[in-house]
Amino acid sequence: MSETPLVAAGAAAAGSRSDLSLGIAAGTVAVTAWGSSGIIVRFLDMGALALMAYRYLLYAVVMALVLGMRRTPVTWAGMRHSLLGGLSLGAVTGLFIVAVQLTAIANVTIMAALHVVVVSAASRLLFGERMRRRDVGFAVLAMGGVAMVALGSAGSENWSLGGDLAAVGALLGWAFYFFATRRAQTRVSTQEYTVCVAIYVGVLSLPLAALAGQDLSWPAGGEWMWLAVLAFGMGILGHNAMNWSLQHVPLWLASTLSLLTPVVASALAWLVFDEALSVWQMLAMALVVASLTMIVRGQSRPRTARVRAAKG
Repeated sequence: MSETPLVAAGAAAAGSRSDLSLGIAAGTVAVTAWGSSGIIVRFLDMGALALMAYRYLLYAVVMALVLGMRRTPVTWAGMRHSLLGGLSLGAVTGLFIVAVQLTAIANVTIMAALHVVVVSAASRLLFGERMRRRDVGFAVLAMGGVAMVALGSAGSENWSLGGDLAAVGALLGWAFYFFATRRAQTRVSTQEYTVCVAIYVGVLSLPLAALAGQDLSWPAGGEWMWLAVLAFGMGILGHNAMNWSLQHVPLWLASTLSLLTPVVASALAWLVFDEALSVWQMLAMALVVASLTMIVRGQSRPRTARVRAAKG
C-alpha cells in the first residue's frame, strides 16, 4: 500500500540525520530571535499594527530586490502558494496583539504554549509524526515551566473573556501556519515563501493600523535602525530560519522548540531592563531549557532504532 501524499511529505521532511540536526539548529535560532524581538520593540515609539506594517514591508521590499538581482524573483505562483501562510501569520499577529491588550499576559503566554498539543496531535494524523512517551513527558514539563514563568509575571492584570478568545484564535492560527508553511514549501522556495508571507502581513497591517487610528507617518531616522534589526533579524534569523526548519524536522518538534521564546524574552528583559525575576521563575526557565535539551538530544535514537530493525 502506497503512502498518502501528506504522510510522504512528513517522512521526507524528516530528512537525513544531518538535515535533522541542521533543522533543529535553525529552529533554535528562530525562536531565540523571536524571543529577542520584544526587547527591540521597546526602543520604538510606534503602534503595534503600524510597527508590523513597516517591519514586514521593509523586509519584503529589500529581500524582493535581492531575489530579483539573483534572478529568482517573487512570482505570482509564489504569492498564490503563500496565501494561506500569509493570511494565517497576519491573523496570528493581530489576534496576539488584541489578546495582550485585553487580557493578562500570563493567560496569553500559557495559551500560546498549548499550540504544542494542537500541532503534535494534527501532525500525527496528517503526517504520521509521532512523539515518543519520553518526549511527551519532557514537552509537558517544558509547558509547565512556561506557565510558571508567565504566572510569576502576572501581577494584577485584568482578565477578559474576549482577550482569552483572541489568544485561543492566535493559538489555532499559529498551528495552522506551521502546516500551511510545510505544504507551501513543496511548491515554492523558503526564501520566496518568506518574502511573500511578509508582503501579505505588511499589506494587511496598513489598513488595520489606519482603522485603529495608529500613526503611520514616516519613522524618524533613529527608528529605522531598530526597524531594520526587527525586519532582518526576525525575518532572516526568525521566520526564514523557522520556515526552512519546518522542512527538516517533525512539526511537533518545531512547535516544542518555540517554548524557548518566552524564556529568552524574560531573560533578556531581566538583563537589559532589569525586570524582576523571582527564584521560582528562574527555576522554571531552567526547567524549560533542560526539558528541551533532553528532547533534542534524544532525536537521533528513533532513527537508529529503525535502521537496526531493518537490518534485523
